[in-house]
Amino acid sequence: MFESKYSKLLTVILVVVIVAILGLLGFLGYDWYQKYFLENDALAFVENYTNDTDDTKDKNTTSEGDNTTATNPLDSIERTNTVSGSSGNEMPTYKGFNVVGTIEIPAIDLNYPILEKVNKKSLETSVAFLYGAGINQVGNSVIVGHNYRNGLFFSNNKRLNIGDTIYITDNSKNRLTYKIYDKFETTPEDASFYSRDTGGVPEVTLSTCNDDSSTRLIIFARAE
Repeated sequence: MFESKYSKLLTVILVVVIVAILGLLGFLGYDWYQKYFLENDALAFVENYTNDTDDTKDKNTTSEGDNTTATNPLDSIERTNTVSGSSGNEMPTYKGFNVVGTIEIPAIDLNYPILEKVNKKSLETSVAFLYGAGINQVGNSVIVGHNYRNGLFFSNNKRLNIGDTIYITDNSKNRLTYKIYDKFETTPEDASFYSRDTGGVPEVTLSTCNDDSSTRLIIFARAE
């Protein structure tokens, strides 16, 4: 009888372990599925968006023999409020959200549309514009994204270093190159650096949580 009870106990334990393993595999499978399709959807959007920008640049180039020249976007950037739209045109959308630009960071293989509004659903979809002058406008613009610790959104910002490059394209088809010049952690409540003197140059601030969500990881980058 003792052996029978012991055998039943082992069976119950085995069933519990199998269920736990299946649950874990299901969770990891869903996490991978979500990450894979979110990243691929975002990359497809960014590639299409930047291809449109490249087409616009091609139309604005001038040819002299075999040479082509184009103005530096930072020198000729349109001073429009790109948060509100692009020269009065309808804003592009991504998964039902208005888009104010795109962000690309080659060092961490990041490619996402920048959504116009910050709310729970938008931050589960991409990164978003929180505060500031407007995408690629003179002054500071704050872009926020979740750290899910799985590579999505700003999860890998901790791997970025001073000198790394960020490319940001806006709805006016300006594509600017930014260089990271500062990286630090601060409290979740600290917003003292949102409004700052950028010396007449567009800057971006990337904000996300650290891995245990106790502090905010902040990155400053300046257009050049």
